[in-house]
Amino acid sequence: MTTAQRSVRIERVEAGRYLVHNERGGTISIGGDDFSPVELLLAAIGGCTAIDTDVATSRRTEPTSFTVTVSGDKVSDRQTGNRMENLTVSFSVRFPEGEQGDAARAMLPRTVALSHDKLCTVSRTVEFGTPVRPVIE
Repeated sequence: MTTAQRSVRIERVEAGRYLVHNERGGTISIGGDDFSPVELLLAAIGGCTAIDTDVATSRRTEPTSFTVTVSGDKVSDRQTGNRMENLTVSFSVRFPEGEQGDAARAMLPRTVALSHDKLCTVSRTVEFGTPVRPVIE
């Protein structure tokens, strides 16, 4: 087993708006008309599996279309707290006709399953139920 530290820094811009920074200089806005934290969670789950799947299948041929939709139910429960349930990652991927397209189509179910079962750190973390530890510095 190997471990590698990952982190982001979230900075308040104004009431209800925040900017997320990563170590490589990337930024994402949260709040207001931008993404909500729940939408970012859904994007992280779908993005992780999309990348794994795209890298593997595009070695055979470039897709003609590649869309991943992630959905779920936001539950508000006074006893157990807020959470997401019924998370679904749906792939709509098309490849060109021909031998390379057939090869990419054939491997699509296997690559999606491999991402879900082993590779996607985000969905694997959610499914494991990894505890989150808040710290006030």
